[in-house]
Amino acid sequence: MNIKELINFGKTTLEKNKVEDAGIIARVLAQYILKMDRNKIVINENSNIEEIDKHRYYLAIIEIIQGMPLQYITNSQEFYGIQMYVNEKVLIPQPDTEILVQEVIKIIEQKNKNKEQKDMEILDMCTGSGCIAVAIATNVQNVNVMLADASREALEIAKVNAQHANTTEKFKFIQTNMFENVEGKFDIIVSNPPYIETDTIKSLDKQVQNEPLLALDGGKDGLKFYRILVNEGYKYLNKDGYLCMEIGYNQKQKVEELLKQNEKYTSIYTLKDFNGNDRVVIAKLK
Repeated sequence: MNIKELINFGKTTLEKNKVEDAGIIARVLAQYILKMDRNKIVINENSNIEEIDKHRYYLAIIEIIQGMPLQYITNSQEFYGIQMYVNEKVLIPQPDTEILVQEVIKIIEQKNKNKEQKDMEILDMCTGSGCIAVAIATNVQNVNVMLADASREALEIAKVNAQHANTTEKFKFIQTNMFENVEGKFDIIVSNPPYIETDTIKSLDKQVQNEPLLALDGGKDGLKFYRILVNEGYKYLNKDGYLCMEIGYNQKQKVEELLKQNEKYTSIYTLKDFNGNDRVVIAKLK
């Protein structure tokens, strides 16, 4: 069997099992297993492959059919132009989260324009893979970032991504149940917390259900962690500090209401994602 035949087999098998983007997945799996980039795959499509590689490819196709996300097989996902390492211990970074990163960078740059300031202190709560923190630290110079997560395994992944991006010197890693072990104050708290309602998780796509439950489950109404971020976060913000959060597509009104009820925040606004859904809520400390 040659490379072209292998990819066609993968595409056809995935299509029969109603897997979306079958052609892309079949090709990316071949690139990963054969350790070839896209151009090399095309040039060598008529080359025969080793039996062991064919076997590994077949097993990967079966895993995809059973609901394993492609990114957990390849241990890779691009985010904000950076290749992130991921495995089943962390959520797979999503393009919509780039909206949150983009806005935090904008706030940092605006703060720098307004006044001279020492390095800004950032807290990335529920950091997971560390994709938000790494993207911010890669794109702005004057920041120190604390990466906080309840999962020790997630923090290990975040450390790997920081090392790959050569940003480790800007980071401190802390295992904590939300603010439990956090000390100090920050200019910006950024968070993409678990926000899916508990009863909704079992109805999600099976690929999503294979992501870590700890990083998905936002409690009965999906607002468990927003309540903590809003009601505790202001205590850890410096003067003119910002709380920046990713939200579910239907949570804008409820999260904004939490912020207004708290009465510690002002200048509340929401940003939409690439699909036009409400995705990011920003609030400034009064």
